[in-house]
Amino acid sequence: MTSLPSSPLAWCRRIGVFGVLLAVLWPWSAVRAAEPVTVPDAAAETAPVGGRGGDVPPPVSATETQCGDGQDNDGDTVYDCGDADCKDDRACQPGGNETGEAACHDWVDNDDDGYVDCDDFDCNGTETCKGSWDSAAGVGVAGGAGGPGDVKVGRGQTEADLLGKNGDNDGERDNIVCADGIDNDNDGRTDCDDLGCKLSSEVTVCQPSSNFRLSVVARVAQSFDVQEKKSNTEFDVLQLRALGEMPFIQNSFFLISTRLEKTPRVVFAMFQVPLGKKGHYMNVNSGGGGLSLELVRSVHKRMLADPAYYVYNAFEQGNGAAIEFGGPIDKRGKYLYRTFLGGGSGRFAGNIGGTFFPDNNNNYTFSAGAQFWMNFVGYYNRWDTPFIYTPSPLAVALAVGGKYDQRSQERYPATNVQFIVRWRRLQFSAENYTKRELVFKNWQTAYNVQLGVLAVSKRLMFAADFGQYLATKFEDPPAVLGYDLRRQIQELQYRAAAHVYLWRDVLYLTAIWRDRRLEPPAGQTGIQVQQDLRLLLTYRW
Repeated sequence: MTSLPSSPLAWCRRIGVFGVLLAVLWPWSAVRAAEPVTVPDAAAETAPVGGRGGDVPPPVSATETQCGDGQDNDGDTVYDCGDADCKDDRACQPGGNETGEAACHDWVDNDDDGYVDCDDFDCNGTETCKGSWDSAAGVGVAGGAGGPGDVKVGRGQTEADLLGKNGDNDGERDNIVCADGIDNDNDGRTDCDDLGCKLSSEVTVCQPSSNFRLSVVARVAQSFDVQEKKSNTEFDVLQLRALGEMPFIQNSFFLISTRLEKTPRVVFAMFQVPLGKKGHYMNVNSGGGGLSLELVRSVHKRMLADPAYYVYNAFEQGNGAAIEFGGPIDKRGKYLYRTFLGGGSGRFAGNIGGTFFPDNNNNYTFSAGAQFWMNFVGYYNRWDTPFIYTPSPLAVALAVGGKYDQRSQERYPATNVQFIVRWRRLQFSAENYTKRELVFKNWQTAYNVQLGVLAVSKRLMFAADFGQYLATKFEDPPAVLGYDLRRQIQELQYRAAAHVYLWRDVLYLTAIWRDRRLEPPAGQTGIQVQQDLRLLLTYRW
């Protein structure tokens, strides 16, 4: 193994620069002072029980006798059209538009489109349907009035300390699941009413202003290549994303992601619409269809900074576009499915719509597959970040999927299995990809195991991973090895990282070491060794 340079002064100076930066930014991490945060009680539905103007409440009857008097006649805390007794009453039947203050809080689906009052897109902007994010006096969680479900950010706490408590199942912490119109974690709160959607720094769709959001991830890197004895400093990530609800389509979602470092390019797009009212969806995306979690995560949601590409190079080669269907299998949302079909020609050139043909091979390519997601304990979503900022409740999940791929020079079925455990200060995941190449007849498999430990809450997290890509020899080798086949080189890699949270989990400093071993290409001898050390300063919002 090649050793570090004998004179480390230059490298120490670079580390010193980051040390000074860390010393300057460290005070930013001070927790916020105590302030009240109101959490709506999922079980409570308050309603006036007295008469108007302070009159004595009327006698309680067995049923809701008047369905338009603004009173709870039967004393069951629900009045008028909100009471099941009034279901067939003439005053509670659909008719007209779902617009205006009166129509948006009468418990009637006036326009008969399946959405009642503030759940209806037409009620957006009314005073009745404004949460505290939209109101001048809001404090960040809908429902300004006190009640049994009230909690407070105590001294020495941040909003993250409230997640997974007070009836929150901690299963909604991402823009996609916070905009789909369903209660993904079965805790009685949907989308922006869910504590995770309101307080998680991962979520922007529940913040004030319009239905459209911008998200930025910026990362500066100081790197040192051990073999080449070279250093570099650069902006290695500048990601800008636009996301939010698609106009005029309720519970829809879109995401357009761009990368602006080196050459500006649009790298991913997704447009998702609901199918019915039970959480099923359809989306069209540029990802081409795939089974792995790591490749669809944003840059800031990767514990080891970058994907373990050896797991995916031979298995997820991309298409021009894909269509996907998915949703829950059971009522609690513990078990989910997704199916996809994608196609295109050529290899992705880093920009949507851009392709190249490295072998002058224009054969059409396609992928078709399905995946099942199982939450055995708690809830863990495929979009969730593996970073831990504060201790989390137990979640155990398993994803099992399969697909058939036809590439320009290959045809193969593939399977993917992923297992995730999140418990308190621990984050563990393991993934395996295996395929059988049908044209040249060989087996290929890759695995990656990741472990993260929150050593100091809100301050320091350690992470590491290990994995390999293995392949048998071709039983019927081709006369010419194409681009994709030449890239199938056996590999072993391990990485170790330390993350220092400078301001919440939004600004953090990472030190990461990588050791990579590759078998020699055809005609060469000796194992190739690649080792590097990087310091990364990442900011996202």
